[in-house]
Amino acid sequence: MNEVTNLLMAHSSVRHFEDKPLSSEQIEAIVLSAQAASTSSFVQAYSIIGVTDKEKKAKLAEFAGNQRYVAENGHFFVFCADLHRHEVIGQMENKDVKPSIESTEKFMVAVIDAALAAQNAAVAAESMGLGICYIGGIRNHLDGVSELLKTPDRVIPLFGLAVGYPSKKNDKKPRLPLQHIYHENEYMQEEEAYREELIMYNRIISEYYEERTDGKRMDTWTGQIGGMLEKQTRMYMKGFVQGKKMDLR
Repeated sequence: MNEVTNLLMAHSSVRHFEDKPLSSEQIEAIVLSAQAASTSSFVQAYSIIGVTDKEKKAKLAEFAGNQRYVAENGHFFVFCADLHRHEVIGQMENKDVKPSIESTEKFMVAVIDAALAAQNAAVAAESMGLGICYIGGIRNHLDGVSELLKTPDRVIPLFGLAVGYPSKKNDKKPRLPLQHIYHENEYMQEEEAYREELIMYNRIISEYYEERTDGKRMDTWTGQIGGMLEKQTRMYMKGFVQGKKMDLR
């Protein structure tokens, strides 16, 4: 254990921020930290849009399901999968890059690159004493988000990252047991043991919710996730992605 691992393991999402903007130095450090993340084959297939305009932030909050912390934070970053610049590269170098940048593989590269960059940004922000919250809700209305942020073809806003000075911190939520996540040499497929680990985790989560809500909430993790997955959400995504000329081959 060291300072970095302690910081990583202490993470909890922050949804209440002080009315205090980040400095330009903080924003630059966060973005440079994001850029220092690993990137597949040096492709760097992502972009970051910082949203400071209050009306745009309010609209993004509306798109995300009226989550106020999308509008009320120190700075709001939107991480995008971006293969637009690679189309430009093809034009500059007179290379036929279209089959590659329309492939599922390069779409996955862009999504992974953006996620790696975002996690670097999140850790950098937390190391400054700031709080963060990932916002997947912007994918509820990607047509509107794309229009608002003027993202061209081959650029897809994936998620937001609200960053700021915490006015309230949430308790750390217990994660799945290590042995349920980490497999050695091959995927563990002993179904009875697999289910038992989930049952044990359900008890931990139920106790967490019960204590946090003074007994008003005691749901299990499998019940919560099963109910969530039963509801079909954002089922338009494949069509949207392909409409942006990505994941076509």
